[in-house]
Amino acid sequence: MTKISTLNEKINGGDNPLFKELYGSDVAELKVQADRYAELMGEFEKTFGTDDVSLYSSPGRTEIGGNHTDHNYGRVLAGAVNLDNIAVAAKNGTNTVRIKSAGYPQFEVELSDFQPNEDEFYTSTSLVKGIAAKMKDNGYEIGGFDACIEGRVPKGSGLSSSASFEVLIGAIFNELFNNGKMDAVENAIIGQWSENNYFGKPCGLMDQTACSVGGLITIDFKDPANPIVKEVDFDFVSTGFSLVITDVGGGHDDPASQAEYASLPTEMKSVAAELGANVLREVTLEQIVEKIPEIREKTGDRAILRAYHFQGDNARVVKQVEALENNDFEAFLQMVVESGYSSYMYNQNIFDVVHKDEQVVSLGLALSEMVLKGSGAWRVHGGGFGGTIQAFVPQEKLDEYVGVLEHVYGKGSCHKLFIRSKGSIKLDL
Repeated sequence: MTKISTLNEKINGGDNPLFKELYGSDVAELKVQADRYAELMGEFEKTFGTDDVSLYSSPGRTEIGGNHTDHNYGRVLAGAVNLDNIAVAAKNGTNTVRIKSAGYPQFEVELSDFQPNEDEFYTSTSLVKGIAAKMKDNGYEIGGFDACIEGRVPKGSGLSSSASFEVLIGAIFNELFNNGKMDAVENAIIGQWSENNYFGKPCGLMDQTACSVGGLITIDFKDPANPIVKEVDFDFVSTGFSLVITDVGGGHDDPASQAEYASLPTEMKSVAAELGANVLREVTLEQIVEKIPEIREKTGDRAILRAYHFQGDNARVVKQVEALENNDFEAFLQMVVESGYSSYMYNQNIFDVVHKDEQVVSLGLALSEMVLKGSGAWRVHGGGFGGTIQAFVPQEKLDEYVGVLEHVYGKGSCHKLFIRSKGSIKLDL
């Protein structure tokens, strides 16, 4: 724990090596980030009355390859990005977690009753409770702390604001009460477990792992309890392309739309079940095709198409990693486009059939193709049904691309990002 005044001195207006690693070298942006931390530390002191604290940062993530493959134990390619959630935290000597997030009411979590509560589904309270419960079950110490949190990972953006929040909370528990001994992958697994069992969302493990580990990584979830995480050695900056995530909006939290999202893993697993397996990773495309005449009446055709998408995108990740490691960026870009088409045609997570007149992702992809065809790549980003799209844009087309997309979706909707090397961390300044 360090005095707020000392931390501000170490941050030094953003002229700090760690800040440059997290946020880039732009002087104006570094000053913005320094002011952001200073303001949050001031808010913490005002809210909780102490100035002896520690600082934390947890990135959002971009999914680069493998769309909806993780929940069926497949492979993904992902990277941590420079949009993050930050926290100022300190032990409070009680059995209560007290959190004040910017723009939201303060909430408390008592670390005594760990029963999941459906009335708390889809709340931050449920996530904190679930993380605490699982860490305790795994043999880690937990305790009360105070935290002020400020987020720059847009909700519903496909950059995984919820996963970033989860591994941020895990990092705080880990550092304050366990001297940082829990590794990044276990932090991710605990975050996912909490989201599945306490938050009520059947997500896979990719988001939490990318946010927790950091860098550009490929993850193999064949054994989900022990995912294989491998760093990919590739410098995106050297390509002259920008990674642009565009917030196209849309998406709904009503029960019908939630059911649409939940149908993705459910339908994929229904095809696997008809072949005597639990998940699609355990079967081959050839086995699926052989069984189509027998199972389509049971699973429905959409489920088979989604299984076809899984097999294609799961195999494509291996080829994407190989292309990057061989510096064949052109081949990589082509596979990004192929993945996007597969998501559109086969996985069918581009628009919500319940709200079929709202096709914000479809329109964004059409505009992206119009500008980038033959020179870049574009695809749905994240879960789909709204949120964001992803594009790799050559420098000479960056202004045109941003101009066209922001003409439709509004100024500031395009985020020009880079892959950051750090995952969810305590800032050791």
